[in-house]
Amino acid sequence: MKQGTTLFLRIAVILIGIPVLALCIFVVPNIASFAAELYPDHVYLKYLVSIDLYASAIPFYLALYQAFKLLNYIDQNKAFSELSVKALKSIRNCAITISILYAAGMPLFYLLAEKDDAPGIIVLGLVIIFASSVIAVFAAVLQRLLQEAIHIKSENDLTV
Repeated sequence: MKQGTTLFLRIAVILIGIPVLALCIFVVPNIASFAAELYPDHVYLKYLVSIDLYASAIPFYLALYQAFKLLNYIDQNKAFSELSVKALKSIRNCAITISILYAAGMPLFYLLAEKDDAPGIIVLGLVIIFASSVIAVFAAVLQRLLQEAIHIKSENDLTV
C-alpha cells in the first residue's frame, strides 16, 4: 500500500486527537464546576464528573495509539500478522471501556440534564455510547476477518 494513503490516515488520527485534548484541558473542568454549581450540597459531583470524563479519555488515546501502530504495520507490510490482530483487539477493548464508562456515568448526565432542563446532555451521552459500541463491533469483525485471513495464508504457505 502506498505510504500516501497511510499518511492521510495518520493525519486524520492526529486531527481526531487534538480536539479531544482541547476538550480535556478547557471544557471538562468547566463541566465539573457547572455540576458543582447545580448541586451545591453534593460537592463530590465535581470530582465524579471529572473522573468519568478524564477516565474515558485514557482508553480513547490508547485506541488512537493502537491505530497508529496498525498504520505502521500496514506500511511495513505486516498487515496480515498477529501484531495487527492484537492492535485491533486493543482498539475493541478501548471502545468497550469507553462505552462502559459513559454508561456508568449516565446517572450523572441525567442529574445535570434534569437540573438544567437540557435533555440534549442525555442524548450526547447516548450518542457517545452508541458510537463507541459501533467502533467496538467493527474492530471485533475486522479482528476476526484478519485472524481468518492469517489462518488461510498460513495454510496456503504450508501447501506450497
